[in-house]
Amino acid sequence: MKKHNFYAGPSILSEYTIKNTADAVINFAGTGLSLMEISHRSKEFTAVIEEAQALVKELLEVPDGYSVLFLGGGASLQFCMVPYNLLNKKAAYLETGTWAVNAIKEARLFGEVDVVASSKEANFSYIPKGYTVPDDADYFHFTSNNTIYGTEMRFDPDVKVPLVADMSSDIFSRPIDVSKYDVIYAGAQKNLAPAGVTIVIVKESALGHVDRAIPTMLDYRTHVKKGSMFNTPPCLPIYAALQTLKYYKELGGIKEMERRDLEKAAILYDAIDSSKMFVGTAAHEDRSIMNVCFVMKEEYKDLEGAFIEYATSKGIVGIKGHRSVGGFRASIYNAMPKSSVEMLIETMKEFEKNH
Repeated sequence: MKKHNFYAGPSILSEYTIKNTADAVINFAGTGLSLMEISHRSKEFTAVIEEAQALVKELLEVPDGYSVLFLGGGASLQFCMVPYNLLNKKAAYLETGTWAVNAIKEARLFGEVDVVASSKEANFSYIPKGYTVPDDADYFHFTSNNTIYGTEMRFDPDVKVPLVADMSSDIFSRPIDVSKYDVIYAGAQKNLAPAGVTIVIVKESALGHVDRAIPTMLDYRTHVKKGSMFNTPPCLPIYAALQTLKYYKELGGIKEMERRDLEKAAILYDAIDSSKMFVGTAAHEDRSIMNVCFVMKEEYKDLEGAFIEYATSKGIVGIKGHRSVGGFRASIYNAMPKSSVEMLIETMKEFEKNH
């Protein structure tokens, strides 16, 4: 039976990425060695990381003066690396979910943090509006997509200070004006590669302006200078990331990925909104096109477990919602085919008809 993978992360990867990476695990670049045992300093792997960096710059139209880094530690390490490198006196943060809360907690270790707005009182079901970012902030940090709560900011905020964004779960799903940002970071395990590598796009001129000493491994300048090769990088996830980037280019680039993503999200939200049994949890204007969160209406709540079982029988996996929201979460990242979304919709309609 075909599996329809709606897990939030680690999540679905394209067949292109999986097959090419699997082949390289057996025989990498014709070397007769596995990708898992090759030297990261070999000419074959150096070519991989250089091509991956170039493709990120091409696909996202990264301007001159920025470096693309491939680092370990996940997006969670960036919660402290960002303020370590950029926070001199004060930073502004938008609180829109669990990962934003964690980023704020880390930033407070390095200086003053102004939480300009929060949607915590409504269980993060919307993105705050009408807030003011202080002009004297060193940067404004936001989480573009909230995987747990299903909200998303699909735009680059227009503020007077540099932007920093955690784009872990929606990078490569829309064009970005990178020139507005000092740092963009993203764990790879949603739209790029297996867990184990984090992509960081950093403006070089933003570095070196804090008074504190920074440990070598936590200093962006270390990794800029060494081209992400200061220490042994996570080779397999980087190779997989390259395959995904090549696949995105082959399909037509970021605008084509956005078109596909919007189309998938539209048909799923339409099915939820027209249902007598299911209802969405996020504010309509802030709905994520990556993580679609929904629950059963109050009178059907006792059927949620039965629906999970029914979906599983159809090959649908990973739709159980996070405990913070309950219900269901369909993660429909770039690699998710429209046919799988259609299968979920069909299953929802069948279940509703039967009950």
